[in-house]
Amino acid sequence: QVQLVESGGGLVQPGGSLRLSCAASGFTFSTYVMSWYRQAPGKERELVARIGTNGVAANYADSVKGRFSISRDNVKNTVYLQMNSLKPEDTAVYYCRAVQSFSYWGQGTQVTVSS
Repeated sequence: QVQLVESGGGLVQPGGSLRLSCAASGFTFSTYVMSWYRQAPGKERELVARIGTNGVAANYADSVKGRFSISRDNVKNTVYLQMNSLKPEDTAVYYCRAVQSFSYWGQGTQVTVSS
């Protein structure tokens, strides 16, 4: 059974940091490109960051460049999103996604940036 389980979300003040984790099981994690998406209320889901299978190649949405960092651990079958200098506009539900021949989504974790 394929599972992607996100964790690490919560309430943080502007300028703060959070680290999201997405634990994968049920498929060969190391062969999948992993991504983080987010969806704010009333908006479409958008790509935040993507990382290649070897953990070297990564790309980011312009809105998070220099503040967010994606990484993966192919031994622990986990992908991470380190989020620094958070802004209120980063408030959203954050989802991880695994893509290869198939695409899998996690259930999401809420991130709220507010004072």
